Amino acid sequence: MQGRLDTLIEGLQQSKTLDDLQGHITGLRDVFDVEHLVYHSVNSTGQQYAALTYSIDWMDRYIEKDYARVDPVVQGCYRRFHPVDWRRLDWSGKAARDFKAEAADSGVGHQGFSVPIRGPSGQFAMFTISDNRKDNDWEKYTETHVRDLILAAHFVNQKALEIERGSDEADSAKLSPREVDALTMLAMGYNRGQAAESLSISEHTLRVYIESARFKLGASNTTHAVAKGLTLGLLVV
Repeated sequence: MQGRLDTLIEGLQQSKTLDDLQGHITGLRDVFDVEHLVYHSVNSTGQQYAALTYSIDWMDRYIEKDYARVDPVVQGCYRRFHPVDWRRLDWSGKAARDFKAEAADSGVGHQGFSVPIRGPSGQFAMFTISDNRKDNDWEKYTETHVRDLILAAHFVNQKALEIERGSDEADSAKLSPREVDALTMLAMGYNRGQAAESLSISEHTLRVYIESARFKLGASNTTHAVAKGLTLGLLVV
């Protein structure tokens, strides 16, 4: 499989459009020898893109019913950084059980494995395979292929970002050294008085730096500014 995967990734890197990417998703499904493969991305403004092998009827139904609200896979991936085996998720609630049954009726395999991806500027994506292998076979399969799945997931996400944005790099906010210092102190758990004292400035001056950084980052409040600074790699704690 490794040679076929390398060839497909090389072809993936030549993709120019999202339609090209869809073709490679189908190719990846065949290389990984699973029933379905899905790439789904949501950027910081809520815009979505998906390339997948599920039926159109199921995807229309999923969107119509807003199943992302109850889908344990989406909720589980959003809270994790590591790959998620669907068997480890909580399917005990009635809404989740009903959703799972309907998904199975629509051809979604009862086994699944999803790789969460966090990209620039708040982008979130998932790379998912699903199948109907037996539990023991599925466990062996995912253990054998987890590295290749993670590799493929990030190549697909990188290419999708390049097609959508022209680059997979985030537009980095330009904070002054003092703005970085101010947010870093807060990220480390200092209150404003302690931060001002550590930086040998007044609390008023500290507040000016924080508000300036918040404006540059497009943050709604100070906590949001600290979170964005950490996410963008502007703060080292």
